Formats: sequence, structure tokens, C-alpha cells
Amino acid sequence: MAARPETARKILLYWMDGSMALVAVISVAFVAGRTMAGAITTAHAALVITCQLGLCGLFPFVMREAFDRRPRPGWKLMVSGVFATGTVLLRPPAFNGASPVIEMGLLWLSAAALYLSLRATACLAAVVVALFTVYATLVHGQSWLNTLVGTAVNAFVMVTAMLLWRWLWWMIRDAHHSREARARLAVAEERLRFARDLHDLLGHSLSVITLKSELAAKLATKDPGRALAEMAEVRGLAADSLAEVQQAVHGYQALDLDQELAGVRAALEAAGARCVVRARPEDLSPPARALLAWVVREGGTNVLKHSAATYCAITIDGGVLEMRNDGVPQAASRPGSGLRGLAERLVAAGGTLSAATTADGEFLLRATVPVGGELPAREVVPA
Repeated sequence: MAARPETARKILLYWMDGSMALVAVISVAFVAGRTMAGAITTAHAALVITCQLGLCGLFPFVMREAFDRRPRPGWKLMVSGVFATGTVLLRPPAFNGASPVIEMGLLWLSAAALYLSLRATACLAAVVVALFTVYATLVHGQSWLNTLVGTAVNAFVMVTAMLLWRWLWWMIRDAHHSREARARLAVAEERLRFARDLHDLLGHSLSVITLKSELAAKLATKDPGRALAEMAEVRGLAADSLAEVQQAVHGYQALDLDQELAGVRAALEAAGARCVVRARPEDLSPPARALLAWVVREGGTNVLKHSAATYCAITIDGGVLEMRNDGVPQAASRPGSGLRGLAERLVAAGGTLSAATTADGEFLLRATVPVGGELPAREVVPA
């Protein structure tokens, strides 16, 4: 899922709040209509409406308490249950089993399901359905079979819908956390690989340098000629180690464009975003390809970490690279340190880098590099 979890959470909760407001309006209008028809007294209607508004007013708070986790039932759930019971018991006799007043009692049952296990929810639902059926049969003279079937079906549908509502939010949240975990894992693996390579390169050389330095120190007064030879070897080992480190660092800096394109596409598709790559980099020099590889890596990282993209298109035509995605970040107008460092690197090589929101609502990262020839020697490492 590419949706931001907090945005998805607000949408789900606000949708439920709007639904509850609609239920409250319909139920109050229903009771008001029966009052105007003379089916119930004004005092009776006032009690029913009070219970209805109390249930609808507490329902959003009950929902928010149980949306992120399954807490223990608290006073809000209990008080809303009292309002739901009062709404059902005080309903006008003229109402039939399809009354929205009955549905409000089942709505409380669906909210209680967020606090209970599946077994406890099933037991509570059976008790509520049985009590509703007995009450409607004895007090209002309704058919017990029709009431039982209708109430049971409505209870099942409303409880299932509420549990699926919360499950959808949990899926969005877990998908976002999984994407962040993959990004952290990739960084940790890269650090571990770099640390392992440095250890392999320097561990043996530094150990030998240490031993030979100690030996040269001991021989300085006894055999100056041999001490000088040992120090010459130490200098040679140090020079070789420095060359190996420089070669290793250069290997990390010289990225492969094709590998970066494949890696970014795989990472985006794993995060739920469709990625299309159209690349024709055949005319580019190796330094230019390396520069564009850095752009692809930084751009892909930004899409994963800072956007809600469901689609990303990467196009390379000659010395121009464009990355478009439909998940525009909130702070798109302020590039981060990674893009700033990358822009410095491209400018030093005679290229350009821009990142901005387009007129059609997409986010465009555009980089240009010289097509052929050698790039300037100045080296600026991306932040």
C-alpha cells in the first residue's frame, strides 16, 4: 500500500463519523415523524432522542479507542451500551422490526466487537439477538421467526463490516511499517558490508604494521640497519593499505546504472508501486552513467521514504533522466540534503538537477549530464 497510514486512518474514521451523523439524523427524524403522527408523546420522544444522540455522540470515541488495538472494555463502551438499550426499549410500538432504532442497538454490538475476541463477540451477539427477538415478540407482537432471522443477519453484517473496517486500517499501517523496515534493513546491510570489506582490507595490514613497528622500535638501538629495513616495509604496507582503501571507496562510489534501475524497480514494486523504466543510455560515457546511477538511487529512496506513490516512471534518453511519480510529498518544494548534495555533484560535472511538482500533480526529478567525453575531475560526494 502506498497510502500514508495517518491519512488512511483519518479517512476511515471520518467516514465512520459521517455515517454515524447520517444514522443520527435518520433516527431522530423517524422518531419526530412518529411523534407528529401522535403515535408517542413528546416526553417519550424526548427520551428516545436523548438515548439516540448519546449513543451517536459516544460512538466516535468508542471507535477511536479500539481502532489501533483491542483495549479492555471501558466506561465509554458501557455508557453507550446503556444508551443503545434505552433506544431499543423506548422505541414507539408502531415501529416494525426494520426500524432504524433497532439498527442502532446492533450498531453498538458492532462497536463492542472491536473490544472483544471473536468467541466473546459471538456469545454477546447471540445474547443480543435473543433479547431483541423476545422483546419484539412479547411487547410488540412481531413474528419471532422473522424478527430472529432479520436481527441475526443484520448483526452478522454490521459486526463483520466493523471488523473489516479496522482490519483494513491495520493492513495499511503494517504495510507502511514493513516498507520502512525494509529501508532500514537495506541501510544496515550496506553498512555491514562496508564494515566487513574495510575489516578484510585493513585488519591484516594494520596487524603486520603494528608488529613490524614494535620490532623496529626494539631494534633501533641494537641494529639500526635492520630497524630501517623494517620501517621501510612498514611504509610500503601503509601505502598498499591506503591504495586498497581508496580502491574500495571508489568501488562504492562508482555505481552501475543498469543495476540501480533494476534495484529501484524491484524495491518500488515490492512496496506496491508500479514502476515503468524506459532507458536508452548507450551513448553515455561511464562517468555519466555513474552520475545517473546516483540520481536513480537517490530518487528511488525519496519515493519510498517520502511519498505515497502508486506509480513511478523512469525515463533516460541520452543525457536526460526523468523520474515521475504520483505521490507528491507535502514538502516537495524543499529538497532534502540528499538532493542538495546530488545537485552539487551534477553541477560540478557540468550537469543539472531539478525537483518540483508538475502542473498535473506529479513529482518530477530531472537530471542532465554531458553525453560524451570525460567529466571534470572535481569530486563531490552526495550527502
